[in-house]
Amino acid sequence: MVTTQNADSVLKSYYLDVVSEQLDKSANPFLAAVKKTTADVWGRDVRKVVRFGLAGGIGAGTEDGALPKSLGTGYAQFVSTLKNLYGTIEITDKALRASASNEGAFVNLLNDEMDALVKSSSYNFGRMLFGDGSGKLATVTSVSDGNVVDTVQNLAEGMVVDLYAEGGSLKTGGIAVTSVDRKNKKITLSGGSPAANDFLVMQNSKDLEITGLKAVCATSGTLYGLDKADHSWLIPYVKESFGEMSENALQAAIDAVEENGGGKVNFIVCSWGVRRALIEALASFRKMDPLALEGGFTALSFNGIPVVADRFCPAGTMYLLNTEDFALHQLCDWQWLEGEDGKILKQIPGKPVYTATLVKYAELMCYRPCGQGCLTGIEEK
Repeated sequence: MVTTQNADSVLKSYYLDVVSEQLDKSANPFLAAVKKTTADVWGRDVRKVVRFGLAGGIGAGTEDGALPKSLGTGYAQFVSTLKNLYGTIEITDKALRASASNEGAFVNLLNDEMDALVKSSSYNFGRMLFGDGSGKLATVTSVSDGNVVDTVQNLAEGMVVDLYAEGGSLKTGGIAVTSVDRKNKKITLSGGSPAANDFLVMQNSKDLEITGLKAVCATSGTLYGLDKADHSWLIPYVKESFGEMSENALQAAIDAVEENGGGKVNFIVCSWGVRRALIEALASFRKMDPLALEGGFTALSFNGIPVVADRFCPAGTMYLLNTEDFALHQLCDWQWLEGEDGKILKQIPGKPVYTATLVKYAELMCYRPCGQGCLTGIEEK
């Protein structure tokens, strides 16, 4: 007979490993290419010592002259708080009792809940990779003819969001996105009174998400506790108004990134429209063979570099990255949140519903921002 006790056992012994593998390897091709590590985690923070520049002590001289003066390589410390990433499932008492005498029905019930959890977690984790940690999803541009926003790229029906005023104060929390008109960039919310310049944030997530590529590739502001104005090596190669895609123009940008940072571009992420532009630019004289990536993903190849299109990459944008410069620092891999009694499934007070929460404490770090590149204003196809 199925009970909450043996349901807990199944969630621990079977589903945890499966879900962890899917979220770490199959959620996003860029994330799958980034190493995961528990190193440099101190309490609630990640503290990573990084090197920049070249070591001193190098030079030419005379046969009996003075040796070059030694000078140690420059060091800096990155400090960032581990971000709390959560995913929850809910099972009603009615559904649990209905499948109590049918193990097959119960397995189907859990499979459905876990599939939904993986899908939602993959969506939000993938979205965070391209953000700046603020959790901002969209800005309201007009309310005269419905709630028009500047972008619907990060929005989907069923998401629960918080509505903030332009100045940053919370107006309404915990409202659902009930519909998304992608053609006209209009959304419908279950509550709240949006005004122009208000903005939407994932529920309870304002300034609490992982540090994504938008923050890494910014040319100003702070990164991991350091001001980019005082540390030029924190600024990546950025080319705005890139224009029409061509093989020579893209290779010139890759060369500039490698010259700027001294590394090697080994991974390219772009929007779907930019990928189409690249295919069109190369199709007339080159065959672009697909590459197999970790996690079961496939990619186009540009001079041996995998090119992946991602739904959350901003329009007209391409990132030129070295995945060896990135790491996802984590306190542990995905785990179920357990109560003091060791139970995973817990009843929501006052409701005939059981809930279980998956948790991970992690932060994405780029050790060499100057070795990355961002191209914007690319003409899409």
